[in-house]
Amino acid sequence: MQRTYLIKNGKITEDESASASSCDILLFVDPTSSEQRYLIDHLRIDEHTLASSMDPEELPRLETEPDHTALILNRPRNYSGKEQLVFKVASMGMFLFKDKLVIVMTEDIPLFIGKRFNQVLSLHDAFLKIIYNAIAHYLEHLRVINMITEEIEDKMTGSVDNKYLINLFSLEKSLVYYLSAITSNGFVFEKLRNFSGRIGFDERCREMLDDIIIENTQSQKQAEIYSSILAGLMDARASIVNNNLNLLMKRLNVITIWIMVPTFVVSAFSMNVMIPLQEHPQAFWMVMGLAIMSVWLTAIYWKHRNW
Repeated sequence: MQRTYLIKNGKITEDESASASSCDILLFVDPTSSEQRYLIDHLRIDEHTLASSMDPEELPRLETEPDHTALILNRPRNYSGKEQLVFKVASMGMFLFKDKLVIVMTEDIPLFIGKRFNQVLSLHDAFLKIIYNAIAHYLEHLRVINMITEEIEDKMTGSVDNKYLINLFSLEKSLVYYLSAITSNGFVFEKLRNFSGRIGFDERCREMLDDIIIENTQSQKQAEIYSSILAGLMDARASIVNNNLNLLMKRLNVITIWIMVPTFVVSAFSMNVMIPLQEHPQAFWMVMGLAIMSVWLTAIYWKHRNW
């Protein structure tokens, strides 16, 4: 799917009537084979680089071509409830020409939203602000992961179900993906700063790029903290589940013994032999009293032993 955008009065607006050659920003979402041929044949985008922009396993990188700059960026995928608490990473390709910005991605997400796009002065400005938004997306997902982790911790306190542990493993796996992607993006941003003069960034863009590097470093540190905390407490949480299971088994044993003690008393008086009180008119209530007393004595003994 192809979309065309224009930069007018400091705003990025979609213009369906604009052609691919006259627009400022050209967005391809999961491009068809014909659209890929257009990018390769007409815009001279390297076929391997184009394929990398749609490969979720591709590492971020920066390449400078004679007529454009190609950036492969890792960004968070939109989370769906079907993912079972697994937050995944997707690749996005941005190709910066002198008169055009071409963006290639595999899923349709709103790119030009947020206060950063209230004032867009140039293609370089839009290029950097898209990167800025990707970092903000990481930070937002990290906060959500932290909130989910705290909620699961509260539920695990009295639970013996393995599903909470499985959820924590999924979150830990997500943090590993995010930490790897954020770290790899950071290397590319450093390279982007080194090539800022060749790309044509002015002083304002360089300052924004410095802010991007700082934000990315902060998100990396935050992901490292969440990942180390989650990994370090996994064994403790597994022990909590095992301890809860042991407590449950203890309660079941207590109930079983409470049932067995009076059963033994009643069974002793129900044998087909000569037994005391068999001729007594109140024998039934006496036997029931002995059964209740046996339960009471057993409870006192357990309390004395702190069981």
